[in-house]
Amino acid sequence: MLDNIGPQGDATGMRARVQAFGGFLTNMVLPNIGAFIAWGILTALVIPTGWLPNENLATIVGPAIDYLLPLLLGYTGGKMIGGKRGAVMGAIATFGLIVGADIPMFIGAMIMGPLGGWVIKKFDDSVKGKIPAGFEMIVNNFSLGILGFLLMIFSFLVTGPAIQFANNLVASGIHVLIDTGLLPLLSLINEPAKVLFLNNAIDQGIYYPLGMQIAAEAGRSIYFTVASNPGPGLGLLLAYTFFGTKKARRTAPGAIIIHFFGGIHELYFPYVLMNPVTIVGMIGGAMSGIATFQLFDVGLVAGPSPGSIFAYLALTPRGNYLGIISGVLVATVVTFLITSFILKLTVTAAEGDEDDYEKSLEKSKSMKAEGKKVLESKNDTISAENISKIAFACDAGAGSSALGATTFRKKLQKNNLEDIEVEHYNIEDVPEDADIIVVHKNLADRARRSHQNKRIVTIENYIGDQNLERLLDELK
Repeated sequence: MLDNIGPQGDATGMRARVQAFGGFLTNMVLPNIGAFIAWGILTALVIPTGWLPNENLATIVGPAIDYLLPLLLGYTGGKMIGGKRGAVMGAIATFGLIVGADIPMFIGAMIMGPLGGWVIKKFDDSVKGKIPAGFEMIVNNFSLGILGFLLMIFSFLVTGPAIQFANNLVASGIHVLIDTGLLPLLSLINEPAKVLFLNNAIDQGIYYPLGMQIAAEAGRSIYFTVASNPGPGLGLLLAYTFFGTKKARRTAPGAIIIHFFGGIHELYFPYVLMNPVTIVGMIGGAMSGIATFQLFDVGLVAGPSPGSIFAYLALTPRGNYLGIISGVLVATVVTFLITSFILKLTVTAAEGDEDDYEKSLEKSKSMKAEGKKVLESKNDTISAENISKIAFACDAGAGSSALGATTFRKKLQKNNLEDIEVEHYNIEDVPEDADIIVVHKNLADRARRSHQNKRIVTIENYIGDQNLERLLDELK
């Protein structure tokens, strides 16, 4: 595969690397989301300002956020790099951080966990095939113990204090935005980054760790809401439902259900990319939502994952429901009004283009049917006979890719092609036995970097995308 060159290629490559970094963070956090939610529910219930204050049970809150959650992150991060031995190494390294710092070490765990896994993996690779017979167990145990000891001391003396300093610096900067009432300005960064599929890097890498620190003391944090509010996405999709092109009006209502109630925000990203000016509506809605949350002085007890309205309500502490619901509604209305205005100015020309596109598409389908026998003689033609597995891939492997895989699997079953396996994965974990990889076009460069020899089908919309229809036609 030829890499892109020049400024545009560099920018594309950088975006792919940042996306991959966000995906790595997500894959570290996602398996442990249940533990974070358990802590959030405990906090919402038993702290002095909770629903059922209990002084005895409240003693669990502090140790859970200081020890349990960082250790889970470190263990998972180490396992992702170095397997079971990497997981143990990651936990050992993370423990040094925990004791060496005065704040919950989520960011530190997401650094030292993978580092611990990498260290033990490199050691194991270096001694592979060189250990005398009968000494395997002693070498394995002592290597893990000695290297773990050194990394634990290093994290206690160096990494922990350094991360705490950096964390305090970032937190201070955001606190200044809060104190000056400028926190909504973060939307100028958040919203464009999200539609470029950098949402996980923002939430998992910045806002959620900071939010957990504040929630441990105050029982809630506004940081959990600054990038996860489902209101702007709902407003955008509603505007497309009423004022979008014909194709958008057909697909937006289904996207609303999956986005707002299912929490898969990736569903609205293609609609912004379809008309980039609508990012103005997203920014305006997100800013107004944050301002409303600030006005009511509300927050959530943990990070909503997925970011659905159900998750928002489940993680809202007592006395915060009016402010949280208001923030979501205000963001929805503001985004809807701005986006509707933009669409009214641009939709006429776009709809004409779409009509021409639909005619061209029908013509191409007709031509394709006429030349089907010729196409089937080519070596690169695919069919149900030589395709056994299709992989839908996304950043986390659990949201939009799961939706796409389920929808496409049902279409295959309707066409008696149920023998073709369709599964969903995060991009880096697509197995080698996958014949075709389906990703959003903004993740294509990242997919090609990880799977250079695979056929990659790019899509723009997870519901009714034309490339998926073409793929189905080929398989039929």
